[in-house]
Amino acid sequence: MFFRNIPNFFCVYQEFFVLLRNHSIRASMNIKESLGKIFDRYVVINLSAMLVVVILLCIGVGFGLDLYTHHGENVEVPNLKGMDCKKAERRLSELGLTVVVSDSGYNKELPANTILLQTPGEGQKVKKGHIIYVTVNSPSSPSFALPDLVDNSSFREAEARLTAMGFRLNPPQLVDGEKDWVYGILCRGRRVSNGDRVSIENPLTLMVGKGTIEDLDDIDMVGAEEMDAGGETDDFEEVKEP
Repeated sequence: MFFRNIPNFFCVYQEFFVLLRNHSIRASMNIKESLGKIFDRYVVINLSAMLVVVILLCIGVGFGLDLYTHHGENVEVPNLKGMDCKKAERRLSELGLTVVVSDSGYNKELPANTILLQTPGEGQKVKKGHIIYVTVNSPSSPSFALPDLVDNSSFREAEARLTAMGFRLNPPQLVDGEKDWVYGILCRGRRVSNGDRVSIENPLTLMVGKGTIEDLDDIDMVGAEEMDAGGETDDFEEVKEP
C-alpha cells in the first residue's frame, strides 16, 4: 500500500516545486518593475536637480555668512584715550569701525569731549563694522545729591560714603555733641542738607561732635559712683580749738 502511493507523493512534490518557482519568478519581476519605476529617467533627473540645488544653496549660504561676518577681516583697535571725540570718529570711520558714546566722566585737567575710556581696548582685534564704546569728558563738573548722613551716621561712615562718591573732604569741624557723630555738612561756608545737589568739585566739611555730651555723661556717672561709695556727707565745717 505504501509503495503504491510513492508516485503520487512525487507528483505532489513536483507540483509544489513548480508553484514555488513560479511565485519566485513573479516576485523578482515585481521587484524589477518597482526598481525600474523608482529609477525612471525622469525621477533620476529630478533627484539630481534637487541635489544640485541643495549643494548650491549651501555654498551660497556659506559665502553670504562670510560676507556678513567679514570673515578674515580683522582690524586692530587704535588708542583713543585723550583724543577728541570728533577726531576719533573720523579715525575709526577710516578703519571701518563705529564709535558710540556710552557714558561721561569729568577730569578738570582735560578739555571737554575728550575720550577717557574705550571698550574694546587698544590693540584688540575686531571685525569691520564693530562698535567701539567710549566715555567722554563732561564740559562741567557733575553734581550729586548728598546721602542721608546728617544726624544719621558716624564720621567714619560719612567719610567713606562721600569719598566713594568722589567728593573731597576738608578736616572735620568739631562741635558740641556726641563724639564722632555727624551733625551737619558745610559746602563753601554754608550749611547743606541731605538730598541737596553739590558739585563734586566743591570740598565738603563734616561737622563732627567732639564728645562734650559723652564726657558730661561720664562725669555724672563718676560723681554718682563717688556719692554711692562715700555715703552721705554733712554740709558743715569742723572748727578746731585754738
